Amino acid sequence: MAIPTAFSGAKLESLSSSATSPAPIGLFSHPGRVRRLPIQKGLFNLGIRCVVAASDVLSQSQNSENVTSSSSLSALEQLKASAADRYTKERSSIVVIGLSIHTTPVEIREKLAIPEAEWPRAIGELCNLNHIEEAAVLSTCNRMEIYVVALSQHRGVKEVTEWMSKTSGVPVTEICKHRFLLYNNDATQHLFEVSAGLDSLVLGEGQILAQVKQVVKVGQGVTGFGRNISGLFKHAITVGKRVRTETNIAAGAVSVSSAAVELALMKLPESSHASARMLVIGAGKMGKLVIKHLVAKGCTRMVVVNRTEERVSAIREEIKDVELIYKPLSEMLNSAAEADVIFTSTASETPLFLKEHVLDLPAVAASVGGLRLFVDISVPRNVGACVNELENARVYNVDDLKEVVAANKEDRLRKAMEAQAIISEESKQFEAWRDSLETVPTIKKLRAYAERLRVAELEKCMSKMGDDISKKTRKAVDDLSRGIVNKLLHGPMQHLRCDGSDSRTLSETLENMHALNRMFNLETDISVLEQKIRAKVEQTQK
Repeated sequence: MAIPTAFSGAKLESLSSSATSPAPIGLFSHPGRVRRLPIQKGLFNLGIRCVVAASDVLSQSQNSENVTSSSSLSALEQLKASAADRYTKERSSIVVIGLSIHTTPVEIREKLAIPEAEWPRAIGELCNLNHIEEAAVLSTCNRMEIYVVALSQHRGVKEVTEWMSKTSGVPVTEICKHRFLLYNNDATQHLFEVSAGLDSLVLGEGQILAQVKQVVKVGQGVTGFGRNISGLFKHAITVGKRVRTETNIAAGAVSVSSAAVELALMKLPESSHASARMLVIGAGKMGKLVIKHLVAKGCTRMVVVNRTEERVSAIREEIKDVELIYKPLSEMLNSAAEADVIFTSTASETPLFLKEHVLDLPAVAASVGGLRLFVDISVPRNVGACVNELENARVYNVDDLKEVVAANKEDRLRKAMEAQAIISEESKQFEAWRDSLETVPTIKKLRAYAERLRVAELEKCMSKMGDDISKKTRKAVDDLSRGIVNKLLHGPMQHLRCDGSDSRTLSETLENMHALNRMFNLETDISVLEQKIRAKVEQTQK
């Protein structure tokens, strides 16, 4: 079907927006440059309309009259005619609409957060929006990010922002105040940085990679978690793993609790790490983190002293396969006598351990260094500095830990620079893969074209051979025809693939694609548009 010239500047807009409405979110408008006239007939069944540059309409008045008379055509045919130029020249965009701990207060993030169980529903609702083809949700305690493949960047952002407002109750203006928008390469690079831990509060932390993996796991089989978005997230997982393996960015403590554990293990002989007796005094937030870091380092048994047993029981429920032995505060000194390393993290305003308390404690075995280690992460301090005067004890406080943290942060920043080089390389590979998808419709059309010819010629052959030929002969002729077609298609198919794995450039591959389209009259541009529009029509009819 020929594309009317008058519609060469056509754009899709949602019904909710009038021709005189403000420029969509994120769009730098140019007042007075182009006046837009709505064409409203015949397209309301799709929930969308076309608007055409007035200058195009005026310069093509005859074509405009033809458009008016075309209202009897189906909505799909009109949309194909009016929007083909836009959708075939402007590839769908990957867009991220995000709010993170860096840009948005927790009061807003918690309202926008989407529980994991609701991700499939959210993907479905997002893909029912007029300009959204694919979607994914990455919702954690530190970020709420929606990734979409949008037919139109500006309309897609507007629709998603309105959807976020509707589902959360947060006004659009409030979301716009805190959100960030990234497109295509920038969106790709952002997700790769997130997966690598470069966008986390703790540089290089590993939990976010597990959360990115969960997006893929939940999205499997969900309509709308399509080829582009699933490919993006799977590639992000690869990037996250590669960065951690090649740069070791996660090594080295960068929080007080992790530094406390790391420092203690540095001071112990390596051979005693598994056998050293650990005591944690205080089961509050910091004490819990110390326990978690000890477990991460391989500790499977420790004593926890706390005012009540309730918090210790809660930690025990959360951390499985670890022996946590509860002791009340009244047994603190007895517990210290049986410990090699003592971590303190209580809110006590007076010291729990002074020189006289530690002096009479039994000596520590030589196998664990012969020194009882006190790692005090409390402010005010729980262990008096006077304990350091004893020959059989050493005390480390928060100031000692800050040096460890600062050194590790510096090291991680250096590794982050290395990670950026990996991310840049992987971003190019992903873009090459995505570019190669442009030839997929041509590949499908060429195969379908060849199959139609094969079947038609096969039927002619069979009719000439008569009805008395055996099944074996029929199958042999059918297999022969398939083999010939596959061999003939092998060369063209190879020259339509460009995934960055060979020397063939994208421009060369696209030239091959256009040549095949012309030679075989495949009309791929229209077929791509038709697939997109039919998909949106089917969604609105469900």
